[in-house]
Amino acid sequence: MNVRVQGPGPTSPFLSARDLFETEHDLSLPVEVRLRDDPDERTWAGHYDDRHVLNISRQAASSAMARELALHEFAHMARHEQEHPSHTQSTEEVLYLALAGKSVERRKLAHCYQIANHMKDIYADDITLAVGPGQKLLSFLESSLALALADRPETPSRPGFERLSASADPEITAVNAAFALALAERHELVDDDHRLYDLAHAAAMDAPQVDFDGFNQRFRDLARDPDSSAYRQVLVDATRAYVDGSESGHSGRPAAD
Repeated sequence: MNVRVQGPGPTSPFLSARDLFETEHDLSLPVEVRLRDDPDERTWAGHYDDRHVLNISRQAASSAMARELALHEFAHMARHEQEHPSHTQSTEEVLYLALAGKSVERRKLAHCYQIANHMKDIYADDITLAVGPGQKLLSFLESSLALALADRPETPSRPGFERLSASADPEITAVNAAFALALAERHELVDDDHRLYDLAHAAAMDAPQVDFDGFNQRFRDLARDPDSSAYRQVLVDATRAYVDGSESGHSGRPAAD
């Protein structure tokens, strides 16, 4: 696996992530790491015919989460090379199928994209958490959810990460909480008394119109190796559940009391 860091900056987090990743997986294409000057630049992966590109700020590359960030993006690259349905399915196609004939506000459409991204992250982190420890990721999920619940926009996110809910919208925060808890449960990162359950409970209580239990189960129980048709239907169903539940004022019970 060929990893090249472009420009001055730390290289050890990316090489360490590569070494962890290679214990179970490999990439056919080389990885070009581009260090960005903007400290607010979120970490993301680009895919091209001859390479993958990992974009990351210098600040994030120097943070305690740098290795975990790189490992997560390597996992997305692997899913892309595998042509996994979660990484090949067009979100626009799903929205067309799920919402044809409906009038949906722009805010809800943005939330639907986030739901699709959560599903991508579930499948990427099935790789991430198979090769690396999960405690840093768990701490990030916990602190991000706490920030969203506190609605403190003046508090910056950790370098390289976006808050689970940038605007602390109660509806998508509840879905984000369902995702965070589902990921932790899927990989057995939490005990029954972990604080994440209390935070998720609070998020669900703030948005009773969102089927928290339903989304928690959808994310947690995603099939490990779905075919394209099955995955498309799961995403269509999740999109409809979010939009229809919000419109009808669904009252979902949180997973924790």
